[in-house]
Amino acid sequence: MIGRCTHVVDCRETMGLGEGGGIAQRGTFAECGSDVLAVAMSPGRRHITKPVCEITFALREANVLTSTMILNAGAGTPSDAPGASGGFGLTDKEVDQMSQFKLLVIHLGGVKNHIIYKARLILRNVNCPCVIICEYPVDFEDFAKIGVKTSRVMPDEANEGVKTKGKIVDIVSGVIRGETCSQEKLDEIIRKVKLALGGA
Repeated sequence: MIGRCTHVVDCRETMGLGEGGGIAQRGTFAECGSDVLAVAMSPGRRHITKPVCEITFALREANVLTSTMILNAGAGTPSDAPGASGGFGLTDKEVDQMSQFKLLVIHLGGVKNHIIYKARLILRNVNCPCVIICEYPVDFEDFAKIGVKTSRVMPDEANEGVKTKGKIVDIVSGVIRGETCSQEKLDEIIRKVKLALGGA
């Protein structure tokens, strides 16, 4: 074939979930190169993983080899978040798999507390740069206040101090779970991911 790059990716560990979650079930790890890993929360009524598939396809079309992971326990909040519901966590296997990539693209939701504390738990365990994709308009300050390293603002030693190995290098907000991702947002994600990988 001329002018086309083809990837064959087995995207399911178990049966798909139907509307929006038809892409993959929890525990799925679809490997496609070792540059970028798109991490999605566990699918369910609130966590519709639809944009992750669109983001992954868009990145692959832009010649960024992107693997996908759907977390086993991606719902709820970490136990150390204020007013925590608990439930959110990582397995040792997930940490090992994430650690093999140059960049994480973590897709989170529309609740500020959930976004920042889930990101902190992941980056506390995984020493990788990361691009956050979410609905709620968070900024680097929000993460730095709870001890997450970022490329623009570092945590204040007098307050929380650094609590993560990994670092947030960019943020794309306004991506709604369960909704089709606009071309404008996909272009922004591609641009920021390529920049984070050292490209233009």
